[in-house]
Amino acid sequence: MNAQVRPLPAARAELCNALRMLSIDAVEAAKSGHPGMPMGMAEIAEALWRGYLRHNPADPGWPDRDRFVLSNGHGSMLLYALLHLSGYALPLAELKRFRQLHSKTPGHPEVGVTPGVETTTGPLGQGLANAVGMALAEQLLAAEFNRPGHTVVDHRTWVFVGDGCLMEGISHEAASLAGTLGLAKLIVIYDDNGISIDGHVEHWFADDTPARFAAYGWRVIRDVDGHDTAAIDAALAQAVTECGRPTLICCKTIIGKGSPNKAGTHDVHGAALGASEVSATRAALNWSAQAFEVPQHIRSAWDATANGATLQAQWQQRFAAYREEHPRLAAEFERRVLRRALPQEWPAIRAQALARTVAEGAAIASRKASQNAIEILQPRLPELLGGSADLTGSNLTAARSSVAVRHGRWGNHINYGVREFGMSALMNGIALHGGYIPYGGTFLTFSDYSRNAVRMSALMRQRVIYVFTHDSIGLGEDGPTHQPVEHVSSLRLIPHNAVWRPCDAVETMVAWLAAIERSDGPSCLILSRQNLPHCPRSEAQLADIHRGGYVLAAGAADQLTLLATGSEVALALAARAHLATEGIGVRVVSMPNCTEFDRQSAEYRAAVLPRALPVLAIEAGVSHFWRAYTGFDGDVVGIDRFGESAPAAEVAAALGLTAEAVCARARALLQRRRGS
Repeated sequence: MNAQVRPLPAARAELCNALRMLSIDAVEAAKSGHPGMPMGMAEIAEALWRGYLRHNPADPGWPDRDRFVLSNGHGSMLLYALLHLSGYALPLAELKRFRQLHSKTPGHPEVGVTPGVETTTGPLGQGLANAVGMALAEQLLAAEFNRPGHTVVDHRTWVFVGDGCLMEGISHEAASLAGTLGLAKLIVIYDDNGISIDGHVEHWFADDTPARFAAYGWRVIRDVDGHDTAAIDAALAQAVTECGRPTLICCKTIIGKGSPNKAGTHDVHGAALGASEVSATRAALNWSAQAFEVPQHIRSAWDATANGATLQAQWQQRFAAYREEHPRLAAEFERRVLRRALPQEWPAIRAQALARTVAEGAAIASRKASQNAIEILQPRLPELLGGSADLTGSNLTAARSSVAVRHGRWGNHINYGVREFGMSALMNGIALHGGYIPYGGTFLTFSDYSRNAVRMSALMRQRVIYVFTHDSIGLGEDGPTHQPVEHVSSLRLIPHNAVWRPCDAVETMVAWLAAIERSDGPSCLILSRQNLPHCPRSEAQLADIHRGGYVLAAGAADQLTLLATGSEVALALAARAHLATEGIGVRVVSMPNCTEFDRQSAEYRAAVLPRALPVLAIEAGVSHFWRAYTGFDGDVVGIDRFGESAPAAEVAAALGLTAEAVCARARALLQRRRGS
């Protein structure tokens, strides 16, 4: 891969100072932001963006572009200045509205808001992990689609990171896996300025970072002067030579470089310079232009539109030749990477998968039902890219068609190791890159490790499928450390996050189908270890599962609604049968996805949960969440404490999660209702 041809040069110092001053001016106008990093990384950014980054400002979605990730996202104005000057659809007016309501220049970069931003960054370390996912997706797609004489996937992933990114534990998880898998097209540039919010990091971050990354199996380019453009050029030239390993370039910089009184201090990290220091910096940099003004010769030197159009046109020529020789592969590439669409035959695949599951009527654990869904769907959906955080045999995320990803070898199942947070953030990067639908598994109780990445999946509206198994006190002997109590409710609180807790194999298949079809956010599948009985359904009930909540059993003289999810649906049905012998009619509602149910019409929701019937909710977890459905005159059978280590049946009995206990609470609820 050849580097870009540089435009006719203006003095490079002027080009770097344009980045500095746009960042300073925007932060000063907002009276908020982080000017220090953009000022310190200006030379590095200029060398990369004008010399090596292959991109087309006119088409930020060109599939074979290099990916650029600003993991130290607090320095967002550096990226906005780069995008503006390079020719993206980010006008100067948006830079002047930095950090203002509904601007395209939010405080931290947000994918989908600003053209050219590849991922939402700000939670430190996650951008690096996203980039590892992007680089892995590139490597796998190249192995899957490239053919001799036809290279249609061939791009790099570039990352800027700071001390904060490398202090976060996720950096270890992601970098270790990147080294193990030999992601040679991943190049990380470390802004080693020695400063974080609290001051000089030497007092709390004394790691030998180059040695650390060398131990991961990375190529490390040490001791680069981050303000010497020739030294940076030399490091970048070395980095793009293939070596079978990811590369870390360690650049020593001065935070806030150019500021006479604040450079090298934490004062410039996260606050505007102030009017007097801005004036002093202008003078020190010999920058005579007014605020937000960039001289035309500097703009011309930065403009990457012509070169970007040439690079994309060359790729399109290569792809046309590829399509001519490999039409089936080209069509599949266009579907998965360009359109990100499901196969044309998806409706038939969907119908067949659901019909098969209904016909089998298997009484199995929902984790096993999930594996059965993967067995059916993966051969028909080659974009499904699975994995697990060292629990493949427990999460059941592998199928017969699964092939393990290994160093230098294609696969469709990733052994992430014990790296729940890293796995989740990598999956975000894979989804952002395109070409694959990632799913990954761990125990539900360990979703706490993943939580901020799950939140980022939802914030970025990415199609990531989280397989969270071992979902309740049904684990029994493993005890309270492994028995999730608050986790399902907490995941439901994340906006745009679809949480499915299915009660049997049929609902599990519906959850999988919905997660695959959902293109605007993540889905969490909450699955049991213990077997769950099959629930017979009518065609109408089967059709209503996708609504998130539906009536599973009802009679003409119902006095009470039992509302349940997952394994507790069977408990509700057992209680219903017992109460029927006492002449108490009970309706049972299964609600595998509360958020989806809440989206339904008021008429549908009222038909499922009639106001005339008191509601007793049942779930093996904290009770507070269900008060939204039961109201003050209802009740909840839940678990508002941690579990116990004992056989599952004994734990359930001790914590009041039995059919007998549900019946007792139902009678008490009806008695209170009659008394009122």
